[in-house]
Amino acid sequence: MEYVYAALILNESGEEINQSNLTDVLEAAGVDVEESRVKALIAALEDVDIEEAVEQASAAPVPASGGAAAPAADDTDDDADDGGDEAEEAADEGGDDGDDDEDDEASGEGLGELFG
Repeated sequence: MEYVYAALILNESGEEINQSNLTDVLEAAGVDVEESRVKALIAALEDVDIEEAVEQASAAPVPASGGAAAPAADDTDDDADDGGDEAEEAADEGGDDGDDDEDDEASGEGLGELFG
């Protein structure tokens, strides 16, 4: 994903997306650059209008849940296994151990704050 972000940075700054520029951005970000991935991305972007692709992506509808909806639970059956409820309660009682920031960084969330 870092490679795509680097290409977007170059595009936004008006720089040419080429092997040298892409490598420079990635190295500045502390990424161990794989030359084959750089070449593959440049080849893939060769005939792509990035501005148009970004506009289309931002106009596409995004599911609110991020995935398929789970079926509603049927609470009318008293014989149903309540193990799931106990697991949820245990997870809720776990508290905050401070790993949320690390999880956000690992998943790439918060990049908008870094790049405006």
